[in-house]
Amino acid sequence: MTMSFEFILIIAASLLLVSVLISKVSDRSGIPALLLFLGIGMLAGSDGLGGIYFDDPTLTQFIGIVALNLILFAGGLDTEWKDVRPVLKYGIALSTLGVLITALVVGIAAQYLLAFTLYQGLLLGAIVSSTDAAAVFSILRSKSLGLKGKLRPLLELESGSNDPMAVFLTVGMIQLLTQPDAQAADLFGKFLLQMGVGVLCGFFFGRLLAFLANRIQLGYDGLYPVLTLSIVFLAYSITNTLYGNGFLAVYLAGIVAGHQDFVHRRSLIRFHDGAAWLMQITMFLTLGMLVFPSEIPPIITTGLLVAALLIFLARPISVFLTLLPTSFSFKEKAFISWVGLRGAVPIILATYPLLAGLPQADSIFNIVFFVVLTSAMIQGASIPFAAKWLGVDVPVVKKPIYPIEFTPVSGFKSELKEFTIPSGSIADGKTIVELYLPQEFLIVLIARENEFIMPSGGIRLQAGDTLIVLADKEIFASVERQLNSKITDQ
Repeated sequence: MTMSFEFILIIAASLLLVSVLISKVSDRSGIPALLLFLGIGMLAGSDGLGGIYFDDPTLTQFIGIVALNLILFAGGLDTEWKDVRPVLKYGIALSTLGVLITALVVGIAAQYLLAFTLYQGLLLGAIVSSTDAAAVFSILRSKSLGLKGKLRPLLELESGSNDPMAVFLTVGMIQLLTQPDAQAADLFGKFLLQMGVGVLCGFFFGRLLAFLANRIQLGYDGLYPVLTLSIVFLAYSITNTLYGNGFLAVYLAGIVAGHQDFVHRRSLIRFHDGAAWLMQITMFLTLGMLVFPSEIPPIITTGLLVAALLIFLARPISVFLTLLPTSFSFKEKAFISWVGLRGAVPIILATYPLLAGLPQADSIFNIVFFVVLTSAMIQGASIPFAAKWLGVDVPVVKKPIYPIEFTPVSGFKSELKEFTIPSGSIADGKTIVELYLPQEFLIVLIARENEFIMPSGGIRLQAGDTLIVLADKEIFASVERQLNSKITDQ
């Protein structure tokens, strides 16, 4: 039966609406949202209540690639460079060496336990080797989980940057399985080429985005999201055309762009955050519909075995070996090991063997899907408990929301900054006019406990007041030093 266009829209919109509403269940119960979205997709599929027949790995892979581009870019754009910089080398190590070790451990174990050939086992290991950015980002941020030290930026950096290595290993193993003349040694040169081109293109397109946003001066604000979307997809496609890794380029472009000031930066971050959620829901619904639940029971035992290998053996070995020369404590390494969530990326990668027509491709896909479900249920739901049990959680410091927004404009150097008056400061108890602040240091709002105060010269400041200030970096730094001075220093 041919469905009308309107009926297709009704189904799509209904699935999206149900997914959005059911996300509240995730917030309250701790169940990862991705698990709920996958469940809705399975219910809507041919084996579920919806009865929608969907069996198109090619379309699924295309949707997954588009979605991952937007998810990775949004994650990079919202990443604070000052937080990432101290953990950059650790994140790179986990996203490359850590992924390789995970793939090797799972692959070798699969050869002996699942009657796979070595290459088939390594292919399975490569597919499930990366943690999922969408899963980690959504859980850490939706749960408002505060973590000690460098844990949070490291986990977000690793999950956002390890997909390229998993994609590389998966494609490489498929080549070894389908091309008799291919040699494993050839993969090293391809790895260097892909990563090198990916890094260069990521820096270039990140800089290009900020440059165009500031210089092009579009007549309509609504065109700026279109500009960034075009840069994202150009970064991915051109990088791949140049034999680089497009996912790495997109994520790095987001980080590079996010580190710069450009027009409508805050509104674009919000736009891409919304786009990333839309893509997450779309991707998980599609992946859920692609699975035939009736095919899952025969591989449950195998899936549980692979999931146990991955969660309790491969991931801990990779983390502890990779972070061996670092100062991270045993408990911190244990927590990093536990936050090794598998999500949409392994399922998307599992479509590669299907499209390549490999033997056991259907079994690999179903095993990977079951592993993702198991990882989401066991690891995802227990992350807050694990953080508390290991003693790596800290009280969450929520960012305050102010009734004011500032959009940078090209040629205007001033920025909107915050400054909290410390106890004992020379500003404590003085009026604004008594501080003789420079004209270039403009206080636009004062936040005091749960109220906001419009500034005037006669307002008397108190310790703990947060000043919302418009000033350039040099003036702000100078006044900040002045106001941080203690009364006894004068």
